[in-house]
Amino acid sequence: MESPLALYRRYRPETFAEVIGQDHVTEPLRAALAANRVNHAYLFSGPRGCGKTTSARILARALNCAQAPVSDPCGECDSCRDLARGGPGSIDVIEIDAASHGGVDDARDLREKAFFAPVRDRYKVYIIDEAHMVTTQGFNALLKLVEEPPPHLRFIFATTEPDKVLPTIRSRTHHYPFRLIPPRLLSDYLSQLAAEEGVAIESAALPLVVRAGAGSARDTLSVLDQLLGGAGPDGVTHKLATDLLGFTPDSLLDEVVEAFASRDGGAVFSVVDKVVETGQDPRRFTEDLLRRLRDLVIVTAVPDAPATGLIDVSEDAGERLVAQAARFGAIELSRAADIVAAGLTEMRGATAPRLLLELLCARVLLPGADHTSDGVMARLERLERRLEVTGAPTPAPASAAPAAPAARPAPVAEPAQAAEPAPPAPVPSGGASRDDGPPPPPPMPTSAPARAPEPAAAPEPVPEPTPVAASAEPVAEQPGGPRGGLSLVDVRRLWPDILEQTKNRRRLAWMVLSQHAHVVDVDASRLTVGFANSGARDSFVNGGCDEILRQAAIDVVGMDWRVESIVDPSGAAAAQPVVQKSSTDPAAVPATAPDAPDAPPAWVTGGAAPEQPTAPEAPAQSAPPPVSAAPAREALEAARAGGGAPESAEPVRSADDDVDPDDPDAESAALDTESLLSQTLGARLIEEIKHD
Repeated sequence: MESPLALYRRYRPETFAEVIGQDHVTEPLRAALAANRVNHAYLFSGPRGCGKTTSARILARALNCAQAPVSDPCGECDSCRDLARGGPGSIDVIEIDAASHGGVDDARDLREKAFFAPVRDRYKVYIIDEAHMVTTQGFNALLKLVEEPPPHLRFIFATTEPDKVLPTIRSRTHHYPFRLIPPRLLSDYLSQLAAEEGVAIESAALPLVVRAGAGSARDTLSVLDQLLGGAGPDGVTHKLATDLLGFTPDSLLDEVVEAFASRDGGAVFSVVDKVVETGQDPRRFTEDLLRRLRDLVIVTAVPDAPATGLIDVSEDAGERLVAQAARFGAIELSRAADIVAAGLTEMRGATAPRLLLELLCARVLLPGADHTSDGVMARLERLERRLEVTGAPTPAPASAAPAAPAARPAPVAEPAQAAEPAPPAPVPSGGASRDDGPPPPPPMPTSAPARAPEPAAAPEPVPEPTPVAASAEPVAEQPGGPRGGLSLVDVRRLWPDILEQTKNRRRLAWMVLSQHAHVVDVDASRLTVGFANSGARDSFVNGGCDEILRQAAIDVVGMDWRVESIVDPSGAAAAQPVVQKSSTDPAAVPATAPDAPDAPPAWVTGGAAPEQPTAPEAPAQSAPPPVSAAPAREALEAARAGGGAPESAEPVRSADDDVDPDDPDAESAALDTESLLSQTLGARLIEEIKHD
């Protein structure tokens, strides 16, 4: 008993209608045959096994059909039967393998025989397969014949590399490029052939056969023929296709993807060990892993890709892909695919593929998209911090009452807008340090300062704002949990990182925030920042620093807050008055701390100006009695009204009197060298070498 022919020979198309996936070639050829506008030479190019030689035979049958001109051969005349599947062939259709007959002598022999008329049919057709193997001398010998052939002669060149065909030959032909067959069309074709062969094939095995064929009809039919020959009573199963074709089992791919999602290094390297111990090729495993990551990237972008056929997988495999893609982010999947693709390239020709596979798995396990060590560690720290402080908000119980408004420190109301705002009133020296005595009683609500008096009006005393004591207890959160996922305590814990990111963006914003600001409140959409005085707040807002702070919060915390700024001297960053002694007056004179450049100058009554401002010292053990600020306010209002200071009040000069308001160094004029370096450059003085 004779063995049957191979599938690709038994099912070779006999008409253009049977050729699949090449409609862009077959339709124009059928139209040219029907209209009898056939050229004398054709060039068919494309990948192997996509139908070039088959289409050339069909074209030769149609040309010599007894019913010509027709678009498809009739299949009944002698010429059609001779050129059919399993036929003896026609003496007027000559096939030449250029791989072994591409020399100049073969070209001369062809040229001598070509001028003889056909024996039976209308045309003598030469099908030259692997035409790119013809030498340059051979093409030159055929050039004149191809350019001006006799009326009964037709040439059909078939090649996988059209660029190697002599340009003078290529320019005298009609070029038809063939393409690879689409996977979905090829899968349907395989199902049809399996039904005709009477062998069952699982739907999960079809994508593996199509993938092994790589779009080539001949290669795909060869793979299917192998599986049909080894199929058992159950037909072609997924396990049979996986084992014979050498693909990685889906169970291993699912296991390694789940390990990547949970960042389980032990499970990942256990899968690598299974791949090697079972005798699988690490390169094939890496290729299959890259294909799985590609499917996950597509599912992340198009969630219904398995249902719409964008990914050719079975229904249960599509559900697994959707579940796995939900555990990753788009950037993380893209980064993992890039690392695996680069590792696959490095494995080509490598002597230790397992080592490269383990290294690329280790790189995938590291989070972040920055390949530098600093970038990776920064992102790792950020992820760990987010996992510690971020949580899903829980609904508040019905019986729980909202937090009392008094739990948060009340910010000082901003002064009303006036034509010429008055400077803030000084803090009495008695409040030089909030740590000197017991905590002050709860403050009364303060009101906005009055407008500056008109020149003709009598000056009215402005109520002196009382400093609000910072609460020793942490701010009470809502009973339902942190608002927007982050509580006020969490944001204050992350505040140094936000300041560091602000410093990288704009140093001025960092200086203002680090010296004068603190976090007052936060919710899902708003971040409230309190400033020690109105000058620092105005500098922050007018300089566009609120946008810098918003961007820094996005980079560190991942929250796009609306930044609101208020004047709240009760916070930890409020300016602390410093007790300063004068050489002529034993009384204490309140002076502005060096780190609060926006604080007003000190005004005292009846005292002389200090000879030289000294550096801030530790708070005194006992605070001196407070000095009344009423005469100072009267002198200030009189100066604004055009009058002079009271005769009884001796003018007091401070370190800021000789500074021009337009001087760019006004903020740092009263700082010593170490403070200036810290404020301007963020530097720390380690050692100072003095020279005589």
